[in-house]
Amino acid sequence: MALRNTARRWGAIAQVFHWVIVALIVVQVTLAEMADDLPNGMRKLTLLARHKSVGITILGLVILRLAWRWLNEHPPLPENLKRYEQALARFSHAALYVLLIAVPLSGWTMSSARGFPVSWFGFWQLPDLVPKSRPLYEALLTTHHTLAWTLLAVIALHVLGALKHHFWHKDDVLKRMLPFTRT
Repeated sequence: MALRNTARRWGAIAQVFHWVIVALIVVQVTLAEMADDLPNGMRKLTLLARHKSVGITILGLVILRLAWRWLNEHPPLPENLKRYEQALARFSHAALYVLLIAVPLSGWTMSSARGFPVSWFGFWQLPDLVPKSRPLYEALLTTHHTLAWTLLAVIALHVLGALKHHFWHKDDVLKRMLPFTRT
């Protein structure tokens, strides 16, 4: 498989970005759910620190993914799609990128407003994005949760679209993002 994208399929680098980000989102949801179920204490703080580190990792990978996408050609949408389907595909992809940036930034900003440090796996501490503010923290907590749930809804739409292409349209849209498949 080629490293770079082609007009027919996503290259290995784009696929690695895609699937690593997918796996990290699963980790994020798991860490958040586990932390929510714990009482305040060291275990909860440890899980939340990991959650923040994974969020920062996702943010960095999404930025790199966008740069890679910008520097490479990418497979076009199938020509047999209706105009509204093309618009929905473009909107959902744009929404995914916006949300994959907005969710970690809102979490980082929320932590800053609460006075909780954000570090990347303990290797280095990131700067606070805003001064400490309880009202801002409360607003960002709601924002972060709303954005996260919106991201999960758009991901579900994305998955359903890929499955529709595979089973309904019987085209290669799903296969061109899957490693070890041919289009």
